[in-house]
Amino acid sequence: MTYQTIVPAELAYAGATPYSARYDDIYHSAQGGLEQARHVFLGGNDIPAAWRGCERFVILETGLGLGLNFLATWHAWRNDPQRCRRLHFLSVEKHPFRRDDLARLHEQCPELAGLSAQLVLQWPTLVPGLHRLHFENEAVTLTLVFGNAVDWLPQLTLAADAFYLDGFAPDRNPDLWSDATFAQLRRLAAPGATLATWTVAEDVTRRAAAADFRWGKRPGFGNKRYMLAASAPGTRHGTMPTDRRIVVVGAGLAGASAANRLAARDYDVTVLERASKPAQGASGNIAGIFRPLPSLDDTRLSRLLRACFLYGQRHFAALPGVRHGPTGVLHLARDARHEDTQRRTAEAQFAPELFRFVERDEAARLAGWPVEMGGWWFPGGGWIDPPSLCRTNLAGRPVRCGVEVARMERKGTLWRLFDSDRQLIAEAPQLVLANGIDTPRLAPQVPIRVGRGLVSHLPEADVPRFDIVATRNGYVTPAIDGLHCAGATLTPDDMDTAQRLDDHVENLLRLDAILPGYGKSLNPAQLDGRVGLRPMSPDRLPIVGPVSASDGLWIINGFGARGLVWASLCAELLASRIAAEPLPIEAELVQAIGVSRFDDKRRSRRTM
Repeated sequence: MTYQTIVPAELAYAGATPYSARYDDIYHSAQGGLEQARHVFLGGNDIPAAWRGCERFVILETGLGLGLNFLATWHAWRNDPQRCRRLHFLSVEKHPFRRDDLARLHEQCPELAGLSAQLVLQWPTLVPGLHRLHFENEAVTLTLVFGNAVDWLPQLTLAADAFYLDGFAPDRNPDLWSDATFAQLRRLAAPGATLATWTVAEDVTRRAAAADFRWGKRPGFGNKRYMLAASAPGTRHGTMPTDRRIVVVGAGLAGASAANRLAARDYDVTVLERASKPAQGASGNIAGIFRPLPSLDDTRLSRLLRACFLYGQRHFAALPGVRHGPTGVLHLARDARHEDTQRRTAEAQFAPELFRFVERDEAARLAGWPVEMGGWWFPGGGWIDPPSLCRTNLAGRPVRCGVEVARMERKGTLWRLFDSDRQLIAEAPQLVLANGIDTPRLAPQVPIRVGRGLVSHLPEADVPRFDIVATRNGYVTPAIDGLHCAGATLTPDDMDTAQRLDDHVENLLRLDAILPGYGKSLNPAQLDGRVGLRPMSPDRLPIVGPVSASDGLWIINGFGARGLVWASLCAELLASRIAAEPLPIEAELVQAIGVSRFDDKRRSRRTM
C-alpha cells in the first residue's frame, strides 16, 4: 500500500464546539462530546455490561476525532469493578490533532484530566501507520491508526467485539460510510459483535443490513431523534487457553523481549539459555545504534523500522534500568548522489521531529568535528546497552542458563525439549525459538545465516571528545564506561569468534570516513573489541510468527545488525499473535516478516 503524509487537524470552533473547516462539520454534538460518547457509543454497545466476564474486549472506532470516545471508555473501564481483564481499543484517524491542540481540547472535560494527561504524554509522532500505546499497567491498550480508513481497515488484523462508527456526516465524508467500509467492519467482527453510531441515515442502515448486521433504532442524543445500534450474527465467546505455559529458547534481545511481552499477557514464561547468563551472543555488545532508516520510496524495510523505532521509544521509557543515551544520531551521506537522495527524502518525509536533513556545516556542528558531507539528523535516536535491555526485559522471569536444547518434539498438545543426554528439559503447549544462529539446528526450514562482525573499542583517553552517534558505512558512539564503540565489520558464514587485526584496520578506515582524522593516534594492533555472530535473514527483514506447518511453534529471529530497533515491536507482534489479540502492525508488514514468505519465494521460483 502507499503511505500518505499525515495532514494534522486544525483547531477551530463553531461557537463552543470543535469544528473542521476541511469537512465543514462539527466533531461532536453541540450538546456535549463526552455525553454523546457515553450515550451513543458506550450505551449503543451496551458497555460496560458487554465486557463483564470477558478476559479481553476489543473495540474498533472509525474516527478518533478528539479521542473522547476512547477516554470515556477507559474511564468506564476503570470505574467498573466487573470490567474485562484486558481492553483493546483501536481507532483510525485520517487527520489527527497535534499534541498541544489535543490537550487544549480536553480542557473542556475536566473529569477526564488525569486520563487525558496520560494520553497526551504518549501521543505519537504524526506519521502514517499503527501506533500502540499501553496504559493501566498494560491492561488498557490503545492502537492508533493514522491514515485513511478506506486504506487502513483492510490492513487490520483483529476480531472486534464492538464498533464505534464515528466520523463526519455521511454527506461530508462519504468514504467512511461506504459499502467497502461496512464490508471491512463485517470482516473484522467477532461473533455477536455490536455496532453503534449517531446517524440513522437511510444509506447507512441499508449498508449495515447488506453487511449482515442486524440493526435497530434507539433514542438519539441531543438534537438527534434516533441513533443506530446493530449486531453481527453469532454469540460472543472469549474462552482463553487454560494452560498458559510457554517456553522461550534464547535470552538475547529477541528472547528477552518476547518473554517481556508474553509475561505482560499473563503467560507462564520459562526462558532457556545455553550460555552462563543472558545476552552473551550477538546481544552482548557494549552499545548499539537505535534509529530508523528512511528511504525515498518508503520501502517495507523503512516502514517497519519506523514503526519499531517509535514503539521502542515508548517501551524503553517504561523500562527502568535500561542504559541508553538519547544523544541523537547523525547519518552522513556516502557521496554527493546519496546526499541528494537524503535531502529529497527529508523533503518528502512525514514528520520533521522524526528526522531532518542537515547540510555539511550543521552536521559538523552537531558532531563537534569536521565532516565531508551532510546527512540525516535523528534527534530521538542514540545508543542503547543491549545487555541492560535484556536484563530489564527479563526482570522477574525464570531464566535457566547453561541449558542447551539438543532436540524438540511435539507430543500430544505439548512441545517437549531434551538435552544431549535425552533428558527432558521443559515442556509447554507453546514454544518460541529466539536462539539466533542456533535456530536452523532445531528448525532447518528457517533460512538463518551467520553474519560475523567485530566492534572495535576505542579508549576514551586516546581520542577527542565525541558526544553523539554518527554513521557512514560504519558507526561510532560516545564513550560508554570509558570506551567508544566503532564498527562494525560483516563477514557472512564465518563462525570464528577470535579478533583479527584486519577487522580493527577496517573499522578505523570506516571511522576515518565518518570523522576524518579522528582516530589518527590509534594503533589497530593495540585495540580490543568484541566479535558477535549475528543471525541474518536473506532479505534483511526479521523473521517473526508461526513456523510453517507447526502447531504452537513460533519464531522471532533474523535481527542482523538492527536488533535494538527490531526487538520491542517484533516481540509485541509475536505475543499478540500467540494471544490472538489485535496485531500492532499492518497485514502487509506481518506477511513481509513471516516465515511463509520464504516458501512463497521458493514456489515462485519453481513456476518461473
